[in-house]
Amino acid sequence: MAGGVDAVCVGETMAVLTSPEALAAGTLLRVGTGGAESNVAVALARLGHASAWVSRVGDDPFGRIVTDAVAQWGVDVRGVVVDPVLPTGLYVKDTAPGGAGVLYYRSGSAASALSAADADRVWSRGARTVHLSGITPALSARASALVERLLDRRAGDGALRSFDVNHRPALWPARVAAPVLLDLARRADVVFVGRDEAERLWGTPTAEDVRAVMPEVGTLVVKDAEHGATCFEGTGAVFEPSPEVEVVEAVGAGDAFAAGFLSGLIDGLSAERRLRLGHAVAGAVLRSHGDTLDTLPEGLAGIRGRAVEAPGD
Repeated sequence: MAGGVDAVCVGETMAVLTSPEALAAGTLLRVGTGGAESNVAVALARLGHASAWVSRVGDDPFGRIVTDAVAQWGVDVRGVVVDPVLPTGLYVKDTAPGGAGVLYYRSGSAASALSAADADRVWSRGARTVHLSGITPALSARASALVERLLDRRAGDGALRSFDVNHRPALWPARVAAPVLLDLARRADVVFVGRDEAERLWGTPTAEDVRAVMPEVGTLVVKDAEHGATCFEGTGAVFEPSPEVEVVEAVGAGDAFAAGFLSGLIDGLSAERRLRLGHAVAGAVLRSHGDTLDTLPEGLAGIRGRAVEAPGD
């Protein structure tokens, strides 16, 4: 892709099995996809940016389903490696009343074999922005080394580093994750974190407390669910309240918010407009059953100052 892409998103995407009813013998399951970083890549593509996804999948039907699903939205997937041995990760959403919730089957997945050697595939995309999350370092020591390599400011030709803390207790407990995630976040240019997860990890009950533990981050966004989000840049702070949304399902909303904010950052919008764009894109995902942005929210042109155009238009 001549001239590079606006953003490369790096991390695991799994096949997702869902059902409207609780799991039992004979339950019919729908196959979909889900992954924080590819969700961001898809949303950025839907918002008119050139985006790419770098990962590893298994040489199995789930790997092909995942890759094809991400590619169909216009995301560059040439940086996805097919592992001949390890399988594609899988999770099951049993969210019906009385169900088991979300069940992960990702231990030993192809994406857990991501390593520092994969950084070359990221830089080869010529990205203006590299987006990572705190999920990847929890997959394996090798995957953690990749995140560290990508956050190294000596590489990447000046690309902006974006990091969503995205702590998943099912992958590692807070006492183990806290120091690792704080160290990684402090290396990034842009950091997204939920106020509640920051309190769980670092004992920081307010957005200002979060800022105090990572003052060196150029752009820090602290999200506080239905209350709003605060963007800290330098010594300034901008708060934008969350609009009212009738929530259908919350999965993927944080990724959508990150994509909306990054879209505004790529376009040079003010902090206030970046936050408004993040809320708008997150709201569209909250109103749907899917993890990814399939329907653009209304009013985008008013926030962005321009209409959405597909890359190359």
